[in-house]
Parts: sequence; C-alpha cells; structure tokens
Amino acid sequence: MDAAPMQADQALFLRQSSLAPERVVERPKAASYDGDDMPEMDGGMRLMYMANEGDLDGICEALDDGVDVNFRDIDNRTPLHLAACQGSSQVVELLLNKGAEVDLKDVWGSTPLADAIHYKNHHVIKILEKHGAKQLVAPMRVQHKKEVPEYEIDSAELDFSKSVDITKGTFRKVSWRGIEVAVKQFEEEVFDEGDKVRAFRDELDLLQKIRHPNVVQFLGAVTQSSPMMIVTEYLPKGDLRKYLDRRGALDLTKVVRFALDIARGMNYLHENKPSPIIHCDLEPSNILLDDSGHLKVADFNVSKLLRVTGSVPKDLDKADSCEFNFQPSFIRINSLSKPG
Repeated sequence: MDAAPMQADQALFLRQSSLAPERVVERPKAASYDGDDMPEMDGGMRLMYMANEGDLDGICEALDDGVDVNFRDIDNRTPLHLAACQGSSQVVELLLNKGAEVDLKDVWGSTPLADAIHYKNHHVIKILEKHGAKQLVAPMRVQHKKEVPEYEIDSAELDFSKSVDITKGTFRKVSWRGIEVAVKQFEEEVFDEGDKVRAFRDELDLLQKIRHPNVVQFLGAVTQSSPMMIVTEYLPKGDLRKYLDRRGALDLTKVVRFALDIARGMNYLHENKPSPIIHCDLEPSNILLDDSGHLKVADFNVSKLLRVTGSVPKDLDKADSCEFNFQPSFIRINSLSKPG
C-alpha cells in the first residue's frame, strides 16, 4: 500500500522544542526512507525531514530547488531548530552557511541555541554562538528556587499548540492546566534596562494582590524563562469595542451599568494601598465582558503603569496625561447611547 501524503502538521520528528509541553515532546521517531520510498511532502517539509535526518545531499538538493532555508512549519520551527536538537554539527554549519537565521524563535519562544542547550549538544552550541546566537536568559531569573516568586508559572504548562490571537494581538488564548487563559508575551528588548526590570517586578508584586469583580484576574507570570509572560483569566465574550461595534447604540440603563462597572474597577485600582495603580491606557478594547455581562478593566500596559509613593506621584506629568487619556473611553461609550 502506498504511503499517504505527509502534511506539515503531522508529528514527524522525535526531538521537539525545548519549551514545548511534555506531551508534544514525546513523539514517535519518524521512519527512515530512501529515495522513491519517501512519502510525498512539499519542499519545505522535505527540507525539515532532511535536516532532522542529517542528510547533507538532500538539504543541498532542496535548497537548490528554491526551498527557503528559513522555512517554518506549523510550530514556527526551522530546519536549524531540528538540526540543533539532533546535534548535527555538519547540518548546522551547512544551514548557517546557506543563510539560516541563527536566532529565530518557534511558537514557544525557543531558539536553535536554546534547543541545543536543552539536548546538551555542545559542539552545536559552540557553532551557533560563533555565528552570533544569544542565550535566552530571563532578566528576572533567580539563583535559588526559594527566590522564585509565588506567582511563577512553568512555561512548559502553557500549551500554545492551538493558541489564538485576542485583544488586538496583544494577548493570546492558550491552554493552562486544562483551562483557557490569556497570555501576554514580552520580547527581550522590552527588558534590556535594569530600571525596566525592577519596575516590572514591582508591577507583578502589585498585580498578584489585585482581587476585584471589575478587574481582570491576574493568574501568574513566567519570569524564570524567556520569553517572559503575564497570564490572566480569559473572557470569551471579548472586549467592549467589539461589543459596541456589534450592538451599536445602547440604552441608558446599560450605559449607566457599564460606566459603573468601569468606575468601580478604576476606583479599586486608584485606591490601592500603599501605592495607587494608574492604568494609562483605558479604552474600550481594554475593557472585557464576563459571562454575566459585566465589564472588567484589563491589559495594564506595563510600560505606562505608574507607582505612586506616599503623597507625591513619580513622573507626575505622565500621571496627569494618563488621566487625560482616561476620559475619551467614557465619551465614546456615551456617544453611542440612545437619547433619553
């Protein structure tokens, strides 16, 4: 019987991303094929297979046929990722010499270097570092387990295999311990300065204490591996902007109820002790609906969140501008309400 065509989303390879969930890592090893016996694949997946198997001639043939050396599969993994996992020094050298980008990340945030380190492929590590690969070291990583914050979530528990972009692409819906959650990832360059890292740590310390029915619940964060992430509850009914686009004008009763929901959430944040929390990016797309139809304030933009110490706010001018930005959200809601 002829082998069925092999698709890009099939489990072809044994060693997967160093950051993938365990159930994805434990895949059966692909069978070996020779020449005409190989199942039908498109050019990109054929290159992935050759990289995984260490077939230098097959790789050169695929590249000569015009296949992109940085081809990505359904998990955003490249031939270089697979070669790094397998410890194929010659394949890694060949792909790099053919133009493979050294620091591309898969859907879980892992690079070829991270994979090589995970599988202890020391020769490959040296080759990748020689070509400029950088280790993914989380800026908040601690030296001892007892220093890991209480809110820490193991990134391996977050399943991105069926993730969906939500909230302007800022957050993604993923699975965590059998439930759907919203995850916001941060690129390394966001935290390239010590002051930003300290500010982010302070913000997380605040967020873990927030409990209010009109504020989206913070569930935890990934800080001990890269990329760093914030994890919050997921509200499937979406944001207020989309709701208003669907419903159009609202009756006065609902306008007042929505306004009170937002006001209660913001008042709770502003009354936080000892340091008020100022949102700075309050708009309909950052207000979410829960299953009961009530609103919750969401997406605290960490680059704008301000700490206020004592009676004197830091960066007072910025705080004033935040309050100015706060007003149009309510204007937009009321402008869509029915008269009377």
